[in-house]
Amino acid sequence: MIVFWTNEAIDDLENIFYYYLIEASRETAYRIVTEIMLSADRLQAYPESGQREELLLGRKQKYRYIVTGNYKLIYWVDERINIASVFDCRQNPVKMDLI
Repeated sequence: MIVFWTNEAIDDLENIFYYYLIEASRETAYRIVTEIMLSADRLQAYPESGQREELLLGRKQKYRYIVTGNYKLIYWVDERINIASVFDCRQNPVKMDLI
């Protein structure tokens, strides 16, 4: 099964990278973004492995998530694995409603 990154999820990854590039180092930025991307790749073997996202239950898609470090990869599965967002768990969960 293919992993597809939405534009929002790509923007999230870029923002994470640039944040750590400025606040930490290039190595840290690459490490964190790489860990997130590898987690998404692991979903290919077990696409339904993530828990249902309780805050998004009323949506058309059945959102799931997996946690990597301080981030939730929020996704849904149809013909492919669709990464909707990379949500920083240190944020107010109400912001998740913007997905």
